[in-house]
Amino acid sequence: MTDVDHRYADPETQPCAPVTGNLADLLERVLDKGIVIAGDIKIDLLDIELLTIRLRLFIASVDTAKKAGIDWWETDPALSSRAARDALAEENARLRARLDALEEAPVDGAEETTGAAR
Repeated sequence: MTDVDHRYADPETQPCAPVTGNLADLLERVLDKGIVIAGDIKIDLLDIELLTIRLRLFIASVDTAKKAGIDWWETDPALSSRAARDALAEENARLRARLDALEEAPVDGAEETTGAAR
């Protein structure tokens, strides 16, 4: 005869199986909430610190990152065409200001020549 386990005959008393979600649900949750992974790597030799690497990884959606105050990709000229245009326009304005200042400054040799001609 085979023994039958009657402990879980009632469906309400059966143990719960772990809830399995698919990868898309997990990814959506991580991107919605954000996740931070932090770690330090140290290499010492005879109590002398040779190398320290500090890692900080923040995984989130763009909206979640903006809520956290992280938006460096918008101001990095290598990653944003708008930031590149802004950086170029700023450099152009600085160069024009320097050029105007140089054009307005009196030239020492030019003053002496005009003074002698008068």
